[in-house]
Amino acid sequence: MGVITTGLCLAVPALVVLWLWGRPLLAGRWKTPGWFAATAGLSIVATALTWFVGAFAGSSMSSEESCRQAGVTYDSAYRAIHWRESSRWFPLHDRCNATYDLVPAWINPALVLLSLLAVLCLGAAVWLAVVRQSEPRAVAMSRVMFDRDGVGAANPCD
Repeated sequence: MGVITTGLCLAVPALVVLWLWGRPLLAGRWKTPGWFAATAGLSIVATALTWFVGAFAGSSMSSEESCRQAGVTYDSAYRAIHWRESSRWFPLHDRCNATYDLVPAWINPALVLLSLLAVLCLGAAVWLAVVRQSEPRAVAMSRVMFDRDGVGAANPCD
């Protein structure tokens, strides 16, 4: 029952956030600095969540116990030689021996891609904000409004 409750507690807010993020895509309003900044924020949150999944991979806090529960032999001599691997921030590794890693294979590429997406979206948001500030404001047509035949009509605002 706890797995279902946890899944719902994670899935419902995630679906709401994705719906709010995706609405401008469907409406064609995604070419704004705010949308790119929000996408960068979502990418940063997804990067942090992915890092935590990789950093805490394994069934327990003890690597030796996690390796045993995964059905893999724990090689303490290998871990003694490669002691820095499991303590680095990136790339994430928690090896049981030379051939088996507790960190899933998709974690490190996902960290790179999500970080790159965040940087690109922040760059696009800044660029769009600067371009919009430097563009002169276009006049919404001229003072003369036209009817369907292209003949000048009286402007109701005058």
